[in-house]
Amino acid sequence: MITTISTNPKLSIRIITLLILIMMLLLGAIVLSISLGTVQLTFAELIGALLRQGDSINQTIVWDLRLPRTLAAILVGSSLGVAGALMQGLLRNGLADPFLLGISAGAGLAAIALFAFGALLNLIPIAAWIGAVATTIVVYGMAWSVNGIAIQRLILSGVAVNAFFGSISSVLLLFADERIQVALNWLIGSLNGRGWQEVNSIAPYTISGIIGACLLGRSLNLLALGDELAVSLGVSLKYSRITIGAISALLTACAVSISGLIGFIGLIIPHVVRLLVANDYRWILPLSALTGGLLMTIADTIARLGTVELPVGAVTALLGAPLFAYLLHRRIN
Repeated sequence: MITTISTNPKLSIRIITLLILIMMLLLGAIVLSISLGTVQLTFAELIGALLRQGDSINQTIVWDLRLPRTLAAILVGSSLGVAGALMQGLLRNGLADPFLLGISAGAGLAAIALFAFGALLNLIPIAAWIGAVATTIVVYGMAWSVNGIAIQRLILSGVAVNAFFGSISSVLLLFADERIQVALNWLIGSLNGRGWQEVNSIAPYTISGIIGACLLGRSLNLLALGDELAVSLGVSLKYSRITIGAISALLTACAVSISGLIGFIGLIIPHVVRLLVANDYRWILPLSALTGGLLMTIADTIARLGTVELPVGAVTALLGAPLFAYLLHRRIN
């Protein structure tokens, strides 16, 4: 159970310092991400390419390949980090993540269906986005009752839909034939080949969703106190849960639509942030956006440093699983 405590004014300087530190780390990760790769660029070459000066090949590498991919990593990581914080606050459960309600399963089913039948593969991002949003609507519809949306029904509905859609996706993979490797890479999660088109397609929705999520910090703080107390303090349970779930679904759908299914970001990031700023969602949400973008940028840089590029979802799992085990051990002890 996640509880929320009021913000201590003495934490303000510490939190501002953390914000500055994380932003500096993110800037450093961006520089490394753009500089490192098959062709490594010096700092001078990087600055020259960003200013569209010097070697034209370096300019192409920076502007057409690495910069849009790095921005895509930041958008995906920020989306998943904030979506995870929203879900954990909504469900008052530290094990919740953006995929708990079957959002990933819906997106995966839509994408795998196109892979399996080889139809309109260029529409996979849009299909995944529609599948994620449609699944969220189905889950909320299953959890709806005359008394509103109950958290227990919401979780159980998500688990059921997730299992059902996941099994259908597994069957469809049998029909993917020569496209099965591409389909598996998408299921694991990858940013290979992502460019300005993908960045431009999700940036407006991602930025709007993160801003909207940050405005829900006070409502999440009150919901963490319990339903009865939250209602007595003027919170509409029905409206708040629908809004929080909708924004979480939007952010997850945006991320999944271009990167595939990437785990652990939405689960780990809110835990890390809580260690730094306690349980005030007014700070957890913006810090989750920055920290999620930072971790995703680092993971994507690591994924493409070897002779064979790894799916970034595998890297986040390798980084996230030990970290989550440490956080769990620390919490128990």
